[in-house]
Amino acid sequence: MKTVLASRTIEIPDGVEVEVDARIVTVKGPRGELTRDFKHVDMDLRKVGGKYIRVDIWFATRKQLACVRTVCSHIDNMIVGVTRGFLYKMRFVYSHFPINVSLSGENVEIRNFLGEKRVRKVPLGEGVKYVRSADVKDQIELSGNDIAVVSLTAARIQQCTCIRKKDLRKFLDGIYVSEKGPIALED
Repeated sequence: MKTVLASRTIEIPDGVEVEVDARIVTVKGPRGELTRDFKHVDMDLRKVGGKYIRVDIWFATRKQLACVRTVCSHIDNMIVGVTRGFLYKMRFVYSHFPINVSLSGENVEIRNFLGEKRVRKVPLGEGVKYVRSADVKDQIELSGNDIAVVSLTAARIQQCTCIRKKDLRKFLDGIYVSEKGPIALED
């Protein structure tokens, strides 16, 4: 069965400019600018009254209805990204061989994982900042405006320390995401 009209609105906060042109959404804020293409989803995206974005989908099946909320969440994440930004904290877990992580150019290099000589290199995504935490031992912080790029970089770092041909219940070594979310506002 098809639903005649499904509609959601997103409020645009102060200090953020949003442009919608042929389902290409551009969000500008104090931290920068993000652009995303939604042409793969067949829906109406338009600005209403300069303060809201309305997402409409006509005569949609269940799978197409799910896309309305998804597109709204993506636009919300873009708005949060250009106002506050996103932060992923990752902790090193090891039982014997200490993991050595450093930044060289645009790559994160992981050395001495399980005592191996191989150097694992993970490229940083575009616009992602790498910081080694000073107050917490064995922790790195990845931050940026685009949640997709920041989370993809964190996932690549975690996946490059996968353990093969060993019992995963015993060998828990790796680099794991410990905290994630928008950057906290200073009070």
